Amino acid sequence: MRELLAMTAERASRYLEGVQTRSVAPNADTVARLALLDMPLADEPASAELLLQQLDEIGSPATMAMAGPRFFGFVIGGSLPATVAAGWLASAWDQNSSLYNVTPATAAIEQIALRWVLDVLKLPSDCGGAFVTGATVANFTALAAARHAVLAKAGWNVEADGLFGAPPITVIVGAEAHPTVLKALGMLGLGRQRVVTLPVDMHGRIRSETLPPISGPTIVCAQAGNVNTGAFDPFLQICKRAHDGGAWVHVDGAFGLWAAVAPSRAHLVEGIEDADSWATDGHKWLNVPYDNGMTFVRDSHALRAAMAITAEYLPTVSEHRNPADFTPELSRRARGVEVWAALRSLGRTGLTDLVERTCAYARRFAEAFSFAGYQVLNEVMLNQVLVSFGTPEMTKRVIDDIQADGTCWCGGTVWQGHTAMRISVVSWATTYADVEKSIEVILRIAARHRQPA
Repeated sequence: MRELLAMTAERASRYLEGVQTRSVAPNADTVARLALLDMPLADEPASAELLLQQLDEIGSPATMAMAGPRFFGFVIGGSLPATVAAGWLASAWDQNSSLYNVTPATAAIEQIALRWVLDVLKLPSDCGGAFVTGATVANFTALAAARHAVLAKAGWNVEADGLFGAPPITVIVGAEAHPTVLKALGMLGLGRQRVVTLPVDMHGRIRSETLPPISGPTIVCAQAGNVNTGAFDPFLQICKRAHDGGAWVHVDGAFGLWAAVAPSRAHLVEGIEDADSWATDGHKWLNVPYDNGMTFVRDSHALRAAMAITAEYLPTVSEHRNPADFTPELSRRARGVEVWAALRSLGRTGLTDLVERTCAYARRFAEAFSFAGYQVLNEVMLNQVLVSFGTPEMTKRVIDDIQADGTCWCGGTVWQGHTAMRISVVSWATTYADVEKSIEVILRIAARHRQPA
């Protein structure tokens, strides 16, 4: 075991060192070589050393360099060194982190990490919380608590009696609600299309004055950090109008919640603490390994009522918090260890610098594109940049060539009818030099496609 883990550490270290300079996207030849792993399952065991060698030599070159400094295609952070190491140790512990009486170390670390996150995000300290796979399940978990609470207020026990015959729930979303929110609503039996959709402004923010009169069980879903523009819904106005009608307000803040840690961006989340539940990711701006999401619910009892589980063989009785009482999963990895390690390694100043620095890099991209005469489609208020290089066809060709070049990787999107390239800056590993190198390549490629004036 010792030799195997030492070899793994060496291979992983080489990968992470090489990812700084290699092409961000894998080339066609390395992807084609993945077929070498598709062999008939052998009858006899293989050595761990051999299979690790195969995974590294065939698999590593075919990966997208998401752990590197110039992947800007999605809101995906790299993994801070401390979190990689903590994740390896947590894997060695191999704790099924469900019950405090069985796994006290990881259950305690999780509770500490949740408390720290609530602190840095400036959310109510007595919230119930959970570590889950990502924002999809984080939204699902929070909205399950919301479903419980609004139906309990109407005298209905949804966990016991289901939705058949239950009072109807009105769900209100913005036109720019992220698909993960709609998927969560579908999984909860509330319907992806059975929603009231509110119009948004030019930045993608809900127009709060269009919120309809509220009566009966109602859930309002707001957004912190539009996935295209980085915009934030007006939480103060939404929460006041929703709460005046007795509604529950949920905030999808997969990456936007982390604006709270940056003094120059904190105004964007004004009023967000007035909501009833929040969803965010650790594997985005906190830069912990995949997968890691977090749910927070003001009414801890509603979260527990929606999620708790018991059985005769489970030692669930404890004076301490059982993580499985707050999550959809019973069997679950110790995600809180990596979040603890990230926050412990960064501290408050390091976390602030991470968010401030990446936001500054996004503004640098936008300034360079505008100076070169290209249209930046959004107000760069956070870490997202949308740029058009002309016609939709031309923009798509520029994106294709950038991805093929390999210096950086940016994706495409359509924003309010405009085809654009989207840049998301969120990795701890990105430096000013990486930004300048990427700008030079992007503008050189765009210039090749530019139509004469």
